[in-house]
Amino acid sequence: MANIPSLSRPNSPHLLRFSLARPQDPAIPRDLGILKHPIPLWFLLLCVVAFHGPMLAMRLPAGSYDANFHMSMAANYAEHWFDPWNPKAFAGFSEATYPPLTHQWIAMLSHIVGLTYGFMMVQGTAILLLPIAVYRFALLWTDKRSASYGAFCSIFLGSLALLVYLDGQIGTTSSATLYLLALPYFYRYVVDGTVRELLFGVSIACTAAAAHHATLIFGLPLFVLPLVWLAMIDVKDKSGSRLAALGRIGGFFTLVIAGVLLILTPYLLALIKHPIDEVVIPHSSRANYILNPVWGVHYFLLPYGPVALAIPFIFFKGAERRLRPLLFGFYLAFLLGLGGTTPVARLLLGRAFNVLTLERFSFYALLLAMPFMGMAISKLVDRFQTRGAHVIAGAIIGWGAFAASWNLYFPLLAPPPDVQPIIQFLNEKDHARYRYLTLGYPYSLSAILPYTNASSVDGEYNSGRTLPELTSHAVAQLTTARFYGADGIAALREMLQHAPRYGLRYIFVHDHSYDPLLAFAGWRPLQNLDTNTVVWGTIGIPPATPIASPLRPPRWQGIMWGIFPFGASLITISLFLFFRQREGEIADLSPSTALVPEAL
Repeated sequence: MANIPSLSRPNSPHLLRFSLARPQDPAIPRDLGILKHPIPLWFLLLCVVAFHGPMLAMRLPAGSYDANFHMSMAANYAEHWFDPWNPKAFAGFSEATYPPLTHQWIAMLSHIVGLTYGFMMVQGTAILLLPIAVYRFALLWTDKRSASYGAFCSIFLGSLALLVYLDGQIGTTSSATLYLLALPYFYRYVVDGTVRELLFGVSIACTAAAAHHATLIFGLPLFVLPLVWLAMIDVKDKSGSRLAALGRIGGFFTLVIAGVLLILTPYLLALIKHPIDEVVIPHSSRANYILNPVWGVHYFLLPYGPVALAIPFIFFKGAERRLRPLLFGFYLAFLLGLGGTTPVARLLLGRAFNVLTLERFSFYALLLAMPFMGMAISKLVDRFQTRGAHVIAGAIIGWGAFAASWNLYFPLLAPPPDVQPIIQFLNEKDHARYRYLTLGYPYSLSAILPYTNASSVDGEYNSGRTLPELTSHAVAQLTTARFYGADGIAALREMLQHAPRYGLRYIFVHDHSYDPLLAFAGWRPLQNLDTNTVVWGTIGIPPATPIASPLRPPRWQGIMWGIFPFGASLITISLFLFFRQREGEIADLSPSTALVPEAL
């Protein structure tokens, strides 16, 4: 290993830092001007605002696949903060099956700016924090300049654009960003044993766990294992005690696990009562991308974009001793993100392979690739100077814009139908006394739920399904039943047969290919709501009554759910303000504490 930077203690008596400051790296030409310096943090944040700000202001993420679902969950918290039972979908389901932090923040903001803009603000906060998190994480592996280039790339990732503007996965983006913020504190605590790093790292990690469960279970190990490996390398190079470092690792994760168990107690109890064992629902992210090249373009080429060109460099550079842990994490996430193209995802994930959507692993892989990407850009800029920097920046920004507008070129999501006539109908007379169903309203059903007291037997949350008509068939939503083939039609037919049991009286039809099935089952058109929407009904349906469910959380769990997840975020914010006020900074957003070789 090359020379190791000397120790210093700037600004803090508690934090050992390893300075990367050098007056002039001989590998950087002097005629590069500002390109020889790291990109300032303020400029990175300005890029976030300039690129994502207008799209968030125009509420483009509101048309994504899961956005209405998340807003409907938030709407329930806005009305019943301490009761996670949502009676408006699936004839009632427990929101304790999904960590609530993003929904609770949307709910809080909805009282000020409304549901939709509350969603935009929470999503925007995650996007704004992402380059900061990537920069700090990259500093553990490389120099400031390369880390800043990697952070710049993270703003325009194709995978990020898909998750935000097409998929609407606010839980994935927010929790991954928070974990990435927590990891440098974990590393520094393991290497240096600083108590402040322990407190802040544990607090951020627990906050991230309160935002999303899948990232905790399947994403976090991909980042932690490389950092544990790196910490062991650096402790040895400092002639420190590996045994003491292992003890600090154990202590850190003991506190994190204890915090997560406390924060997510209702979720864990719900999972024990209702494990995810229903019939597998197909998803294109699990396809073989070679045999299905259309999905290969969508789930591989589009998320990776220019980063795909750097993959040979990643493997070449990752062969270096100190970068091997990062290469390991990237390669594992990369293989998992290929879905069914290789047997790796199925072998490693087991049953979870048929439950998860696997595009999230491409996002994790890209975050792990950002330090490598920064190093590659540094070398290209050194060689091609200003002209090279312009070409690289144009390619990165252009691909991010292309990915954000992908639905225009590859229309997976059609323009959503107008649900306002349905809301108006359900709020008239005594219509809300009965349950309803929609047909032909993909990713729009949840747009109805916050604005009426009526309950539906359908929903857009796979883990919320408990009705046997749904769980016994490979169908995610009845509103798009025909797209699931024979299983979807069978589920719809059973629901129509059991309509009296659920108080199902109204069916709103936007896709009239269902008309023959409804007519055969004894339903008749009642009213045209607009040129495309018809209300169907039948006779002999009693008013809907609550359906007893063992998954309904008791009162004490509702109180825990309303206090601990949201409280974890408040503790994290308070710690940030406390340390900032006490020392004028919070663990320094620019200097690295990593043992980065001078050769980098």
